[in-house]
Amino acid sequence: MRTVLMVAEKPSLAQSIAKILSKGSCSSRKGLNGACSVYEYTGSFMGQSARFKMTSVCGHVMSLDFIGKYNNWDKVDPAELFSKAPTEKKEANPKLNMVKFLQVESKGCDVVVLWLDCDKEGENICFEVLDAIEPYMNKSYGSEKTVFRAKFSSITDQDICNAMNRLGEPNRNEALSVDARQELDLRIGCAFTRFQTKYFQGKYGNLDSSLISFGPCQTPTLGFCVERHDKIQSFKSEPYWVLQAKVFKGKESPITLDWDRVRVFDREVAQMFLNIAKTARETRVESVSKKEKAKQRPQALNTVEMLRVASSALGLGPQHTMQIAERLYTQGYISYPRTETTHYPENFDLKGTLRMQANNPFWADTVKALLSEGLNHPRKGSDAGDHPPITPMRPASENELGTDGWRLYEYITRHFIATVSQDCKYLQTTISFSVGTETFTCTGKTLISAGFTEVMPWQSIPDEESLPSCEKGDVFTVEEVKMLEKQTNPPDYLTEAELISLMEKHGIGTDASIPVHINNICQRNYVTVESGRRLKPTNLGIVLVHGYYKTDAELVLPTIRSAVEKQLNLIAQGKANFQQVLQHTLDIFKRKFHYFVDSIASMDELMEVSFSPIAATGKPLSRCGKCRRFMKYIQAKPSRLHCSHCDETYSLPQNGAIKLYKELRCPLDEFELVLWTSGSRGKSYPLCPYCFSNPPFRDMKKGMGCNECTHPSCQHSLNSLGIGQCVECENGVLVFDPTSGPKWKMACNKCNVVVHFFENAHKVRVSPDSCDSCEASLVIVDFNKARSPLPGDQIQHTGCSFCDPVFQDLVELKHATMRHPMHRGGQARRQGGRGRGR
Repeated sequence: MRTVLMVAEKPSLAQSIAKILSKGSCSSRKGLNGACSVYEYTGSFMGQSARFKMTSVCGHVMSLDFIGKYNNWDKVDPAELFSKAPTEKKEANPKLNMVKFLQVESKGCDVVVLWLDCDKEGENICFEVLDAIEPYMNKSYGSEKTVFRAKFSSITDQDICNAMNRLGEPNRNEALSVDARQELDLRIGCAFTRFQTKYFQGKYGNLDSSLISFGPCQTPTLGFCVERHDKIQSFKSEPYWVLQAKVFKGKESPITLDWDRVRVFDREVAQMFLNIAKTARETRVESVSKKEKAKQRPQALNTVEMLRVASSALGLGPQHTMQIAERLYTQGYISYPRTETTHYPENFDLKGTLRMQANNPFWADTVKALLSEGLNHPRKGSDAGDHPPITPMRPASENELGTDGWRLYEYITRHFIATVSQDCKYLQTTISFSVGTETFTCTGKTLISAGFTEVMPWQSIPDEESLPSCEKGDVFTVEEVKMLEKQTNPPDYLTEAELISLMEKHGIGTDASIPVHINNICQRNYVTVESGRRLKPTNLGIVLVHGYYKTDAELVLPTIRSAVEKQLNLIAQGKANFQQVLQHTLDIFKRKFHYFVDSIASMDELMEVSFSPIAATGKPLSRCGKCRRFMKYIQAKPSRLHCSHCDETYSLPQNGAIKLYKELRCPLDEFELVLWTSGSRGKSYPLCPYCFSNPPFRDMKKGMGCNECTHPSCQHSLNSLGIGQCVECENGVLVFDPTSGPKWKMACNKCNVVVHFFENAHKVRVSPDSCDSCEASLVIVDFNKARSPLPGDQIQHTGCSFCDPVFQDLVELKHATMRHPMHRGGQARRQGGRGRGR
């Protein structure tokens, strides 16, 4: 019996697909990496009985990066990153052990069916999976096919079973286009980012951004926001004048008329027209026109339109919207949420999809009416050849989906119902009057049939005051004619919805990556999201874009990236050579990079006007070990210490508070130590600013504090304060925090484990002796006589924190509340220590 391995993109999808294909009769077990489960069942494959194993990855298995030595910002010229620096595929998340997990599961398998998401990224992950498993699968006989690709757009029984019956092959060209995009973004982005980050952070202290990043898509995205900001700043408001007339007939209430000339920018001319119009006591109806008009139903929903509406109408950011949509998709509520298509396939079951919504109280009446009267044929949209439009796949309620999930699902469902509804029809009446020699009009709309606006009420025709019934030649009395002065107004800042439209129009990013680029410019502190989800550029964002315009406008204009996206699409279609596109684009950007480096002074002139030199920012904190003068602590991101006398800057750990550590000095370099802390419930450790950037020992790396320092005799080092192996992570050591009293604690120097012990003890010290059982260092604890938990009148005890029965109830494991990226959580498991890594 053959064994078929099947791999989905996420664990939740593997579970759903396995349940559908096995008709609910699969067994499950955890995989060796703990993150992915394996679902097993027997069935038939290609007419033969087979044993199926369904599992998943967690997104990309591999990620592209430079080989080790080229990740050192200090030793590598960024220009080398364009061609000289070799790249390699590394595991995207080494902690998941995904490659090993796939290899173990693929041993003894004859066939693989790839159930990755059906887009370009999914095709790329297909080949990442194949690279991991093919050497471990059973060898095929002759030309027998062993690799299959399932194509599906929703997690429904019908779609999944159809996909299984119509298996194809993974698309190598689409995977290559993703490889090309990854390599271009890595090489171009890293070169520019490293150069400008080092250049500007070394000169200015209040940039307030830990990374001055550049991205081939990210930077044009920022460019759109700054372009709108510049229009607002350069806008000069002008006064203009309009005439307004009020007329009535008999005892009817007066109606306000609009001037046909709309407005004039000369007050005297407006006054002249007013004087002419004011002479009239009566006005005659010149014409009455009535036209039946229609407001078109929407086209089928694609990703960009969903992101636009979610931002403008639901107040949900693009990144958040995509996360919700992916969750709704994996749970089977909607079809695949990444699509450029706005046209339903010919075989799409519109009636069946609509029928599923017949019992929802919010739109049941509309749905039942459509089912009985017949569906309207949807408007013709564009077919991008990827996935069908986004549609609801099964009924749902707010209780099932949660607030934001329900709001997005409700919009998707209402949009779908609207696409098969009638157009909204209304009657537009325009009455034209002559007042003196001037013409005035009034317009009104009367609803004939609501059509799709029944289910999308925000699109409905507003109820206006009804116009009086009149005919040509009717005479009205003029109540008043007045002149109003108004001002022209600047445009507002771009909304996310407008930015998404601009990115789509100019070909910046894809439906999948647009939310990521918008999120990036917010994260980098280039723009802030204001009320109404408007994007206002920060000082840093504005200066960067103006600097790019000054040195090389093409770095920020959408034209080059748009051309690159077209080339990448040609690779995906098999019409362009991967290597040629890559080389050609890198050559262009390499030349641009060299020109940018040579012209950086012109960008720097703009920076000087907006930001303070590093020597003029920050507050004095600790003394420099070289000149013995005070160094300044710069709090703005990235926080650092700067010695203006030596003109040296020293890195610090981020995302915490820094304070002076008892004016103690490092025995190696005489720099005053500082204490980093993540708060009272977190962890803290001292560090030497010089050693933090310049590791003093071979077994130390950049960015290590005293709690990882291997100095043999320093009282702050790991050797003096280390107690034992971390109870969770493999490489960490629990280090005593002497500043934590009276709520004493030790914290892991690798992960976020914190062990609280001996609360209210008078004094705690680490003994040079070790525990016989677990090799952890012993601790010497002194208690106050009145509060000593020790038996008899004892106030001091020396023992092992892990093994000593006297200390057993005085030790409590917790997790630090951390914002630090290097720390992670986990479930506690208690075990012995392994000394202090001496």
